[in-house]
Amino acid sequence: MTTNHAPRVAAALLAAGESTRMQEMKALLPWIGGKPLLAHQTHALRAAGYAPIIVVLGHLADRLRQALTGPEPTLIVENPRYREGRTTSIVAGLRALPDDVAGALVVSVDQPRSVRLLAALREAWLASRPPIAAPSLDGQAGHPPLFSASLLPELLAITEERQGLREVAARHRAERLLVPVNDPLTLTNLNTREEYEAALRLAQE
Repeated sequence: MTTNHAPRVAAALLAAGESTRMQEMKALLPWIGGKPLLAHQTHALRAAGYAPIIVVLGHLADRLRQALTGPEPTLIVENPRYREGRTTSIVAGLRALPDDVAGALVVSVDQPRSVRLLAALREAWLASRPPIAAPSLDGQAGHPPLFSASLLPELLAITEERQGLREVAARHRAERLLVPVNDPLTLTNLNTREEYEAALRLAQE
């Protein structure tokens, strides 16, 4: 007797940066319920059905590992080149993907998203398997993007000089699936203390 399993969709969670503009580690900022943002993100991704979850660390990696202790298994990858730019962390995370995943979400720790948004994005992508899917709010594309595994060769070749994921996204823009969601954090990045505090208020509403 054979059992049909849904294809696995992985997530690469980027938390290697130095949080220079925030002037404190974004990954350790308290989020809903006081849980560190990094732990919130891994929990939300797990609850939305992503597996495996690959967490890419760099700056203060040992300290951030402590925020990941708990029942939810994650694969931790350390990027020794994190100071060279975000693309090095993306590539480090994607290189750790197992061969059997059908797609991969690329999300930064400063892009907190709800379980509902993450699950809706995954389910919409699985329904039609486009090269790229992204959540959208009022017609505007947001983050995080979800890529088909067929694009992995292109994703592993990204560089800072060629604008990283933007180059791949632009190449496949006509094929991109936008997934409408009703989530005010769809377009949010946390770069300043003010942005963080405003986003936390929205998330708690």
